[in-house]
Amino acid sequence: MKVLLKEDVDNLGYAGEVMDVADGYGRNFLIPQELAVKATKSVLKQASAWRERAAARMVELQKEHEELAARISSVGLEFTARAGETGKLYGSITTADVIDQLNEALGTDIDRRKVVGGPLRQLGEHDVTIRLSRDFQPQVKVTINQFEEEEEVEEEEVEEVEETTEEDEVDSVEPEAVAEESEGDAEEISVDEETIAEVEQPVGETELEDSTVVEEED
Repeated sequence: MKVLLKEDVDNLGYAGEVMDVADGYGRNFLIPQELAVKATKSVLKQASAWRERAAARMVELQKEHEELAARISSVGLEFTARAGETGKLYGSITTADVIDQLNEALGTDIDRRKVVGGPLRQLGEHDVTIRLSRDFQPQVKVTINQFEEEEEVEEEEVEEVEETTEEDEVDSVEPEAVAEESEGDAEEISVDEETIAEVEQPVGETELEDSTVVEEED
């Protein structure tokens, strides 16, 4: 099938060019996506007009891509991940991770399919290519650092210190309570001794009186 490209298509051609493609590729992808139209005789007669419009649009796109490529090249992205002793990640940094952070940094909406290559699986620096077009393929520097587990240890230590402080506060209160209880017991004991003294004293006097009465009767 011959098609007239309406837009630049990666690995195929530029807008305004007539290309020979597989029937399925043309009917199922290029034409539905409005990237091309079937190159009929009527369309080919208008091919020159298509090329002129495509050329004007190409100039605009090249300017946009040039500016965007410069911005992409100036950005550095950083990730943290767990890795083994050899630096191999326990998992990976995916192309989606890269493009999402890049779009967030630049305020753009670049399609993740523009990222060339697969997931990143090693610590260190990587140059990831972003294919904007055949003419503009800037690289963004991606740095993957080892996840520092010391941060988690420090948080656990802080929690342990807080728990220990709470226990100390509880322990500091208990001696006071014990002291108050001891004072209370002492007061009770002193009261009991006084009561015993008062009880014993009348008993002694009664015994003396009884002995005196006996002697008088004798």
